[in-house]
Amino acid sequence: MTDLTTATVAVRGVEVPAVGYGTWQVTGRDAVEGVADALDLGYRHIDTARMYGNEAEVGRALADSPVDRDDVWLTTKVWMDDASAEGVRRSAESSLSDLRTDHVDLLLLHWPSDDVPLAETMQALDALQNDGKARHIGVSNFPSGLLAEAREHADLFAHQFEFHPYLVQPPLLEPDDLLLEAYSPFAHGRMHKESVLHDIGEAHGKSAGQVALRWLLDKPNVATIPKASSHERRLENFEVFDFELSDDDRAQIDALPKDGRILDPGFAPDWEG
Repeated sequence: MTDLTTATVAVRGVEVPAVGYGTWQVTGRDAVEGVADALDLGYRHIDTARMYGNEAEVGRALADSPVDRDDVWLTTKVWMDDASAEGVRRSAESSLSDLRTDHVDLLLLHWPSDDVPLAETMQALDALQNDGKARHIGVSNFPSGLLAEAREHADLFAHQFEFHPYLVQPPLLEPDDLLLEAYSPFAHGRMHKESVLHDIGEAHGKSAGQVALRWLLDKPNVATIPKASSHERRLENFEVFDFELSDDDRAQIDALPKDGRILDPGFAPDWEG
């Protein structure tokens, strides 16, 4: 069984577990049991958010686990409605209380806000990092221009965004000093049905989903946070470090149509901005 504590992405000398357990839409007992099972399997990277409504359950699973808190990379996010300086601090402190920890490893702004100056939000995140409440800070769902602007106001470590074989945003992959976190790596299940990935997987004794994850992890500075609703799928999702894709495999995946954005709510930014 792969030990995820050794399967890491190194960014600025910081080692981040390359495959995390994503908890979007996982709530209640399912969240407690899912996080507990992930930690038992070897996951050392857990991703949540204030908006998910499951931080208390994630915190309970972390507290009850024999895994030391310092061995887990824990990410949470501030919702865009709390993008003001006061809101960022209030949200973060509520998250820490629910998560039963005095710090998170990564604190992100979940989506850009049209209502609060970006400088104010970034400076509030920076203040929380200076206070030790977040070891690293970053953003999520930012187009490249807005990301560059955010970086003018704070020393960001990470950017989390939708990334899978049907959606590649080259400008977001350019920074070589940011952790790039790929969410929705299966495009809400579409990857599991993709015949190209299935055929490549058969040649390696792997599933289509595992091929999708391996393709992502071959990119520089990329970690990924797949969601999984069962023990079997959580296990499958991190058994991706014992095979390699060939150049031909990658070329076939790269040739898939790139028109598959899954998450595009009405409040989303201009993706070309």
